[in-house]
Amino acid sequence: MSDIHAGQHGAAGQARYMPTRAEPTGWVGWIIFAGVAMVVLGAFQLIEGLVAVFERGFYLVSTSNMIVHVNYTAWGWTHFAIGCAVVITGLGVLAGSTWARVVGIALAVISAIISLAFIPAYPVWGIIVIALDVLVIYALAVHGREMKTLQDEM
Repeated sequence: MSDIHAGQHGAAGQARYMPTRAEPTGWVGWIIFAGVAMVVLGAFQLIEGLVAVFERGFYLVSTSNMIVHVNYTAWGWTHFAIGCAVVITGLGVLAGSTWARVVGIALAVISAIISLAFIPAYPVWGIIVIALDVLVIYALAVHGREMKTLQDEM
């Protein structure tokens, strides 16, 4: 198929360039950032979960001072499960999978909510995770299609 379509003329009557498919833009970097951030955040969630399960004295407050009153073992397994899901989804985002973009947005929302509930135990890290989750949601929601376009060109 020709890159110049018949009947498509510019103001001077010259044929103008019409791409046959979408081309990736500079926003692909946002998706790569989102995928890498998801893998890193997922790994940190895994570590945070293991610490909560095996080293209960590590965190600042007792579980009775948490927003949701459950023991650190439950918090630990929750963080561990989310961490595994986020790492796998982040790899899917880097591969350009559509399912990974949708699941990635959902997991980032869940991660932000859980981090908000976990803030009394680890305040600085909770705020950092929430901020990164917001950036991941933005990148996947606004520029998610760019990675698929890049994968199609390769």
